[in-house]
Amino acid sequence: MKLRIRGNSVRLRLTQSEVDEFGAGEPVSELVEFGDSEETGFRYELKKSSNEDLDASFENGTLSVKVGESAARQWVNSQDVGIEGTAGKLHILIEKDFECLKPRPGEDESDNFPNPNTGENC
Repeated sequence: MKLRIRGNSVRLRLTQSEVDEFGAGEPVSELVEFGDSEETGFRYELKKSSNEDLDASFENGTLSVKVGESAARQWVNSQDVGIEGTAGKLHILIEKDFECLKPRPGEDESDNFPNPNTGENC
């Protein structure tokens, strides 16, 4: 799962296996380690929630983004690219991660979704 933060917006991009894991009810998370232990790290996670509104919180070094069950089910089981909304002043975007149109050296895209624009000129 990739995380992009810019200003007051958060964007998560998930690979195919991460979307499957999320669809099965498992939270998906990543840890960025800044020191020798998890206590000095930054964790970000995506989880399902019984509340249907998108939500986000930050506690104990963890950014938690929560998606309602029905929105999660629709996204996982369809061709929908993303889920978008706000939580207070925070803009949230959750997307399926597509293969890049131009190869990037050192980038592993083996689990990314096929890009629907493959074969088109940029």
